[in-house]
Amino acid sequence: MLPRELPLETRAWLERLREDIVFTDRLLGHPLTFHSTWGLFSPKTIDPGTRLLLDHLVVRESDSALDLGCGYGPIGLAIAAAAPGSQTLMVDKDFVAVDYANANARRNGIGNARAQLSNGFDQLADQRFDLIVSNLPAKTNKEQYYLYFYEALARLTPGGRIWVVTITGLRKFVQRAFGEVFANYEKVKQGRTYTVATAEKTEPS
Repeated sequence: MLPRELPLETRAWLERLREDIVFTDRLLGHPLTFHSTWGLFSPKTIDPGTRLLLDHLVVRESDSALDLGCGYGPIGLAIAAAAPGSQTLMVDKDFVAVDYANANARRNGIGNARAQLSNGFDQLADQRFDLIVSNLPAKTNKEQYYLYFYEALARLTPGGRIWVVTITGLRKFVQRAFGEVFANYEKVKQGRTYTVATAEKTEPS
């Protein structure tokens, strides 16, 4: 509740800030409408890293997918729209993000995607995926990245792929880590600010 002593103009401005931010974009060939709010990552538009990732991401119609760190859902919902016959799971450790991702799935009529709370993979039990995708956070430690990569390896089906976008300054680390974890690495696109990379689970489970 806002303090009553605030000027009317300030109260009106703050009330507007509480309203959903709404925008539409075309991702993986599908027009999607998103509601978001202040406090979520890139709430007013698709951020450049996510756009670069989606501009190069290859999605098969049969892919069961995981969007790791989904925010309000642009990556996961774009994948679900591109693979309507498969299921996409979106996870985030922020309950506000999960609520918005699920609401955005409903708003766009996407019934094959859902979001749930999870700190990385810790709430996913033994679920397996053909495709794991993430816009990796820039401000975390390398130990956390290794946790993500090794847990992704454990949850990918044989032949499954992980796709990530990172700040370009991390490209050498991702190349080395993917080599250690997956024994392969492909740099898909390197830009001045962001780099998209992928690796495949080549060993049978």
